[in-house]
Amino acid sequence: MDESKQILMYESQDGNISVEVKLENDSVWLTQGQIVKLFKSSKANISEHITHIYESGELGQESTVRNFRTVRQEGKRQISRELVYYNLDMIISIGYRVNSKQGTRFRIWANQVLKDYLLKGYAIDQKCFQKQTEQLEELRQAVKLLGNIVDAKQLNSDEATGLLKVLSDYAYALDILDKYDHQVVEITGTTSDDVFVITYESAMNAIAELKKTFGGSSLFGNEKDESFKGSLAAIYQTFGGESLYSSVEEKAAHLLYFIVKNHSFSDGNKRIAAFIFVWFMEKNGLLYKEDGAKRIANNALVALTLMIAESKPAEKEIMIKVVVNLINNKN
Repeated sequence: MDESKQILMYESQDGNISVEVKLENDSVWLTQGQIVKLFKSSKANISEHITHIYESGELGQESTVRNFRTVRQEGKRQISRELVYYNLDMIISIGYRVNSKQGTRFRIWANQVLKDYLLKGYAIDQKCFQKQTEQLEELRQAVKLLGNIVDAKQLNSDEATGLLKVLSDYAYALDILDKYDHQVVEITGTTSDDVFVITYESAMNAIAELKKTFGGSSLFGNEKDESFKGSLAAIYQTFGGESLYSSVEEKAAHLLYFIVKNHSFSDGNKRIAAFIFVWFMEKNGLLYKEDGAKRIANNALVALTLMIAESKPAEKEIMIKVVVNLINNKN
């Protein structure tokens, strides 16, 4: 991806809000819908503030608005649309009016991102790289611990037990993590052709079947908002006419990440995320290797799902790369 055009993940301190932020040239950009989510407001309220900001002359429309072409999944079709995005000046002006604390936090985060961009040409997380060795060891230990617990079947939580049921017959280890000692993990050996395009309707039907098979509370699979639909659409989005996630493996990895992070359901979020991830792989012919063995171990996927849930936004890329390398055609 062009260094001047990046997609970053912003997450609130409590972890309840996460939005993908476009970084281009000298600002960050969000759609009106993302601004609504960021500040926990309404579309009507945000629209009213935007109108007043322009009418008062506080900001000019020419400098604060841009159109970006994106691809969204609507039913069984991929629809290309021009979406309106607003820059940091507009986002902060709205934030001061509707949610000043969240606006301040976002401003601090965005200014640091832009500072990194201006100094280095692209945004990086220095702290993440400085502590890479420590994080890798923690990651290994977490996988080992969770693997031991799964093998012993000493899982008491409903979430972990549901994951064990769904993922009970996988057989692949996390050896790929060793490569992080020398920062050599890359996304390679991926598949460019989509055999199966996931839709909202097909995914909800699959979740309903999951509930029938394994059970769950009355709230299992009940959507809290439209973020699940957004997660499905996000893996097919484009930027500058090119797909953000060009391979099936990258789509699958981001699908797992988005569903876990968006907390879309009243109950069963991690089970649903893991199931949809495995189901998407199977539909696209990625679940099995040529010898018939499955690509990813049950304890590995349990560990990854739980670690994604607890991970920080700065750790997104390491999680995505590990997932992709677990399911690509080199394994």
